[in-house]
Amino acid sequence: MSDESLENIARRLAEAVPEGLRSVREDLESNFRSVLRSSLSKLDLVTREEFEVQEAVLARTREKLEALEALVKELEQN
Repeated sequence: MSDESLENIARRLAEAVPEGLRSVREDLESNFRSVLRSSLSKLDLVTREEFEVQEAVLARTREKLEALEALVKELEQN
C-alpha cells in the first residue's frame, strides 16, 4: 500500500473524529498513520505483480491438468 493511500486513510479517520476532539486531530492523524503502517507491515501481502504471475502459473497448470485428464479418459476408453 502506498504512502499516499495511508495518508488518505489516516486523514479520513482524523476527519471523522467528533468536533469535541478536533483539538487533538493532528496527534490522532499521526497515531492513525502509525497504527496503519504497523498493522499492514504485519500482514503477509504480495504485490499485484506477484499475484498476476501466480495467477498465470495457475492458469497454465489448470490447462495442463485438463489436457492430462482428457488423455487419461481417452486411454481408459481404449
